[in-house]
Amino acid sequence: MILRDQIEFPLVFWGAMKAGAIPVPLNALLSAPVYEAILADSRASILVVSEQLWETVAPAISDNPYLRRIVVVGEAPEGTESYADFMQGAEPRPAVEAHADEPAFWLYSSGSTGAPKGVRHVHSSLQATAETFGAQVLGIREEDIVHFVAKMFFAYGLGNAMSFPLSVGAATVLHAGRPTPESCLALMREERPTIFCGVPTLFAALVAAQEARGGKPDHDIRLSTSAGEALPREIGERWEALWGAEIVDGVGSTEMLHIFLSNRPGDCVYGTSGVAVPGYELRLVDEHDEDVADGEVGELLVRGPSSAEGYWNRRHKSQSTFEGHWTRTGDKYERNAQGRLVYCGRTDDMFKVSGIWVSPFEAEQALVEHPAVLKAAVVPRVDDQDLTKPAAFVVLKDGAEAPGAEALKAFVKDRIGMWKYPRWVEVLDELPKTATGKIQRFKLRG
Repeated sequence: MILRDQIEFPLVFWGAMKAGAIPVPLNALLSAPVYEAILADSRASILVVSEQLWETVAPAISDNPYLRRIVVVGEAPEGTESYADFMQGAEPRPAVEAHADEPAFWLYSSGSTGAPKGVRHVHSSLQATAETFGAQVLGIREEDIVHFVAKMFFAYGLGNAMSFPLSVGAATVLHAGRPTPESCLALMREERPTIFCGVPTLFAALVAAQEARGGKPDHDIRLSTSAGEALPREIGERWEALWGAEIVDGVGSTEMLHIFLSNRPGDCVYGTSGVAVPGYELRLVDEHDEDVADGEVGELLVRGPSSAEGYWNRRHKSQSTFEGHWTRTGDKYERNAQGRLVYCGRTDDMFKVSGIWVSPFEAEQALVEHPAVLKAAVVPRVDDQDLTKPAAFVVLKDGAEAPGAEALKAFVKDRIGMWKYPRWVEVLDELPKTATGKIQRFKLRG
């Protein structure tokens, strides 16, 4: 499935599972070489693709030996068949029998730290996430209208836009285009969603756009959710001041299908990721898999009902990620005195300065508190003495005057400590990100 967010997406997804086939939704914003690699890796036999994406997808299938049918939603080019023709004469039939532990669908990881991996989920996983985060944290109800910006190929969007609303009979607003502050604000005015599901980079852009407009936005939103990366405290506070509605910031993964660590409505502490979602257990461990004390940094492990069966064609990676009942997230956290978890960065992103662990997110959060900075990313860099120090990349707000590297260094130093401030600061037009909004810090290292 290489589909935009259109009505055919849920039809193909649910229809495939009903027929006993395994749907594999792919990121609709990838390049032809990545599609070629994933189609070869999955050995998919049928491809369903949106007409608008055909130009990008076509080069990826020229040498594919596995595809036996190519279905295009829209006008079908030569050598393909249209979705309308594909569905012509189809008769309703009973769903195939399936066990709760039987493979149901795959999702490919977003690639924030490298090449995407096929993550295999079983039939019970969607129900598990609807009964945990959907019902017990989000509290979705029949009268809700959901506006989500994380596309349905993303695990976060699959739950928020499809399985959660369907589980209670709520409605979803489908938007096939690229989410921008202007399109989101227009949809809020016109469609009156009650739940808005975003990612930190878009929340930051929406806050900046609304502050530039002045006044309060026109909306009916009662609750928002954020995932993909940790939400900076300052963005959450500014959003709530403008919208009058909380952002429930949480942590999920493709491997766990949805959010397993989250704040709660009425109990949002911005700058933290909250506590375990009901039904899930969490551990923070050191490099020897021993539990760490409060205030110490450890890798986050999670156990719960929606964990994946494993990676496709990645046996070694499966064995190192899925350890019995526990799944390694690759995220570093610390638990504060109130029992809430505070994000420190990806395991691969953490680094030591003067023998002390530095969290890229902590420095990034300090940078975005500067009135001129919209977004920031911090990575390690080796200086001329072969010592590792932080380097910062920032995107400025529209119309903001560049504050200068030394001013930004001093700004961070005052907030988080002498050794954590960036020794280098570069201004970029944009940060490298996955289609789901995660910053690809590995592309900034060098």
